Amino acid sequence: MYYGEDGRELAFRHDPFKAIVAPRPIGWISAMSARGEVNLSPYSFFNAISSKPNLVMFSSENRKDAVSFIEETGEFTCSLVTRALVQQMNLTSAPLPRGENEYAHAGLAMAPSRLVKPPRVAGSPAALECKLISLQQLRDLDGQELPRWMVIGQVVAAYLDEAFVRDGRFDTAAAGPVARCGYADYAAVTEMFSLTRPPGG
Repeated sequence: MYYGEDGRELAFRHDPFKAIVAPRPIGWISAMSARGEVNLSPYSFFNAISSKPNLVMFSSENRKDAVSFIEETGEFTCSLVTRALVQQMNLTSAPLPRGENEYAHAGLAMAPSRLVKPPRVAGSPAALECKLISLQQLRDLDGQELPRWMVIGQVVAAYLDEAFVRDGRFDTAAAGPVARCGYADYAAVTEMFSLTRPPGG
């Protein structure tokens, strides 16, 4: 089946893009404004994009508080979304008025960070403390500016719950991270397998 601009409305009720590029990690981003307002919101356009240094990226559809706050202060955290926290994560996606605290709205406790000011989700088994590298508005093929913003941050510290650290490794499956798929669908990591890369890879 071909799916393109010339026939997309005939073939699908919804654009399948997000279902194809899936599962996607969820960046549960916490940011603080220059006035000390705290925002917590989930982003499914999120991923790691570099090691040495460790860089993460998230993209916001429309200029939301997280983007504005990060532009003001240059810092944010990213907490791991797990199956145990998925309902609270969903509550933090509510379009609350600017400055209203999503932690309180979702019944979540804040834990202090060490190297940045924004807090992390206290109940999350892992979190990244990040400082802003780049914030840019996205454009399309015609060069037109889109109401989409991409944020790149460098990880300056990480929090790991010792209950999920085993033999010097973070036990991802035990932590139970949740990822976003298409439509209203999510996926949970329940098992893992290993592959050895070819020599020289």
